[in-house]
Amino acid sequence: MTPSEYIQEQLTEKQALLTGIHNAITGNDASVIPVIGSMMGKQMILYNERCYMKYGLSVVKNHMSLHCMPIYMNPVLHSKYAALLPAAKFQKGCINFSNSNEVPLEIISALITDCSGISIADMLENRKKK
Repeated sequence: MTPSEYIQEQLTEKQALLTGIHNAITGNDASVIPVIGSMMGKQMILYNERCYMKYGLSVVKNHMSLHCMPIYMNPVLHSKYAALLPAAKFQKGCINFSNSNEVPLEIISALITDCSGISIADMLENRKKK
């Protein structure tokens, strides 16, 4: 399955937002390659930097989620975007939302642009060496 096929399998009212977020990720972070994979027992779009998940985009029954490893590892970015997206529900490295009002695409694009310079792969590989 491709990311486009994954998005097309979702409810019609979610497809435009998912496509917009997918395009924001692929258009603003050249370090990642989107694939369909499993995380936390769910199929989702995983955006891998080398062999490491940097972002994930998923749909569950009542909401959608953007998993974002750079905000998990960067409290300053996490705080910045939690303030810019007050209607979304933030966890450590995950942003949960129900509709585009909660996650305007211009802010999601800015988030991905800010995260694009953070190499999750380098960070994890350097940690292994220590």
